[in-house]
Amino acid sequence: MKMKLLSLSLILSSVFIIAPGQTVYSLKDCIEIGLERNFSILIAKNSETIARNNFTPGNAGFLPSLDLSSRYSGTLNNTTQKMTDGSENVSLGVHNTSANAGLSLGLTLFNGFNVQTTYKKLNELKQMGALNTQLSIENLVANIISGYYNYIEQVKLLNNLKYAVTLSKERLRIDEDRYLLGSGSKLQVLQSRVYVNSDSSRLSKQYEVVRSTEIRLNEYMAIEDLSNQFISRDTIIEINNSLMYESLLEETLAKNTSLLIAAKNKTISEYDYKLVTSRSYPYLNLSSGYTYNLNTFSSSSTRNQLTNGMNYGLTLGLNVFDGMNQRRNIRNSNIDLTNKELKYLEIEQGVKADLITIYNGYSNNLRLIALEEQNLETATENLYIALERYKLGSLSGIDLREVQKSLLDARERLLSIQYQTKLGEISLLMISGRIMDYY
Repeated sequence: MKMKLLSLSLILSSVFIIAPGQTVYSLKDCIEIGLERNFSILIAKNSETIARNNFTPGNAGFLPSLDLSSRYSGTLNNTTQKMTDGSENVSLGVHNTSANAGLSLGLTLFNGFNVQTTYKKLNELKQMGALNTQLSIENLVANIISGYYNYIEQVKLLNNLKYAVTLSKERLRIDEDRYLLGSGSKLQVLQSRVYVNSDSSRLSKQYEVVRSTEIRLNEYMAIEDLSNQFISRDTIIEINNSLMYESLLEETLAKNTSLLIAAKNKTISEYDYKLVTSRSYPYLNLSSGYTYNLNTFSSSSTRNQLTNGMNYGLTLGLNVFDGMNQRRNIRNSNIDLTNKELKYLEIEQGVKADLITIYNGYSNNLRLIALEEQNLETATENLYIALERYKLGSLSGIDLREVQKSLLDARERLLSIQYQTKLGEISLLMISGRIMDYY
């Protein structure tokens, strides 16, 4: 009997029943689908594409501008001239036309290194776009992994409650048999039914929790049918217990995406400062062009006139005084640069604090897992002994219920600590830039 109960316990706590029409997903499947379909990732990738498209020599100002324009116009006038001798000269329907076309070329030869600095800034913005996409991907992957293992935990809790219902029904059967044989009371039967109903109610609520975790995971994967039911390929929460703080800290300082973004913001602020100071330099612009003009006259000694030719010029300029705005802009830009440096230090400090806090919790949970595994083993053995004593009539119903509750609580605590440890592991790999190790 003890071996049968042990087998039943293992089955109820670890097996997933695959219903018809359900899909089996591995963790890699969930991540792959999410990266392909999730809307936030698609938006981030589009923003990255925009930043990449903006990184061109022309957008920075290296290339010249070339404009082509043309115009055709005309006048239709009636002219009346009164002479001093009293005569009049009347011209009706005088039609004059004008056609012109022009090609103009403009090029900035020097603008205080503004063009070169702008090009470097655009490159940083392109890399920033890639980092923002990377951060969105890391957040999504972390959410999918958390949701995936949360689903496993909730299903195992569901199986735990199924086992609780099975034990309660077994107790009800024993009490009913005793009552029929005259060795038990009606009160014990009624109390056992209360326990069955109570456990069944908890089981029903847990079905709802499992369904919610399915829907949330479908949302992360951007599944069109959010009500889609699935089964996880994994049935246990595997813990990586080999993470070391020293290596995590080193990887965090080198690979943490938030730190990399803060560093890029600091670099961009440096370029903004250079762009502001470049306005203090003189500027030199080149201009050139070709023009073509054709005028026709219907009432003139000249029938038409054609003019065409080249033009060119160099413009040298320097802003002498702008109401002290340049000095103000330089001071503000310098303050902004200081703020970006302080922001980087703030993020670095926060990341280090998170790493220490999460690692301490992770290490403590590893120790608790071993302790709770021992508690579960002891509680399981206690239940077998208590159930046999209850059948013999040497243990009260209340005491049996307490033993049963101790076993179920031990399983729930172990599952909870395993999941919390997994969350700590996910957070540590997220902070250290290694979250994609799961993929």
